[in-house]
Amino acid sequence: MRKRLIQIFGFLLTSLGWLFVLCTMAMDFWRISQIGGQGGSFIIRVAWYWSNLWKDCFTDSTAVTNCRDFPVLWSVTPYVQGVRGLLMCGLTLGFFAVVLCFLGMECTYIGGADKTKDKMLFAGAVFHFAGGVSDLAAYCLYINRVARRTFVAILPPGELRYDLGPPIFLGLVGCFFIFLGAIFYAVTVYRVIVPESTVVYAYGGNTYAVPRSRGRTLYTGYYDTSRLYGSYVGSGRSSSSKISKISQTTPTKYSERDAFV
Repeated sequence: MRKRLIQIFGFLLTSLGWLFVLCTMAMDFWRISQIGGQGGSFIIRVAWYWSNLWKDCFTDSTAVTNCRDFPVLWSVTPYVQGVRGLLMCGLTLGFFAVVLCFLGMECTYIGGADKTKDKMLFAGAVFHFAGGVSDLAAYCLYINRVARRTFVAILPPGELRYDLGPPIFLGLVGCFFIFLGAIFYAVTVYRVIVPESTVVYAYGGNTYAVPRSRGRTLYTGYYDTSRLYGSYVGSGRSSSSKISKISQTTPTKYSERDAFV
């Protein structure tokens, strides 16, 4: 029951995270700059320059917005094109991750046997993590470009200092949800995918097996795998003790009285 609850919680977190990332691609005000607003007259005029992944816009104090769409695909600013590609790559991985995790969850009745479902769920968690890394790289690239222009000492003529807009922070929260949900998925199936195994060391003709129990035993050492019966070398009291053969028996003589029926 606890495993199901963790998987359902992970599914909700990852789905919400991908929804946040998807919304940021269509949102405005990825970066914003304010011009004006100084005093000196009875009318305070303010203008805003803002951009997203698809256009640059200008909004004046009368709420009139004029926009310029970005040109064709191969003539877009390189870093904007890189952000687009990383986000789309992450969303593609996220789509396959959601499908795999939905089929591999314990509360669903599709996907095959339990072992197969666990493998599908683990693969979905890996896809979630890879897609989240791609999206995080896209946001970090955009933040780096905006911060380099914001903190420069002297701006070239015609350049503006921009601030980060709400879509950046919403996307970062979405990436955090994706990573957290992927961790929840992996925790529920890690022990099933990677079970504990017994380590066996071979030395020549002898084999040493590591016991599973932690308790102390009387004899711990090497045993010869080529012979079923023979001498035993270990940490017991005698290093040259012999194991008696079970097949050896002592003949018993019966008296004539005992043999009479």
